[in-house]
Amino acid sequence: MHKNFTSVEAKFAVIKHNIWQTLICFDQMFNCLFFTVVSLLISTGNPSSGKVWADETLSSRCWRLSLAGTDWPRKIVDGLFLLFGDLDHCREAYESERLGRQLPPELRR
Repeated sequence: MHKNFTSVEAKFAVIKHNIWQTLICFDQMFNCLFFTVVSLLISTGNPSSGKVWADETLSSRCWRLSLAGTDWPRKIVDGLFLLFGDLDHCREAYESERLGRQLPPELRR
């Protein structure tokens, strides 16, 4: 047995981490696909506001949109996460992105 997998709890922790990372991957992919379609359909007049970033989650994007004056996407996402007791989800996702929490520890700032 590999030394990092000495217990059932350790195995479960790795599996839980990997599932969470996969969910984040789908979130980031949806963000890219959705806002690419939006940028094709709607011209914002500001070229940089229509850009998508592969490593950004939808929640982080909604917070950035809110900072730029478009608040309704953040209200929808925050409202959904409020059902699970997560207050201020989009802001926290944005801060997590800024701090690099989605990165492996050795790549964080």
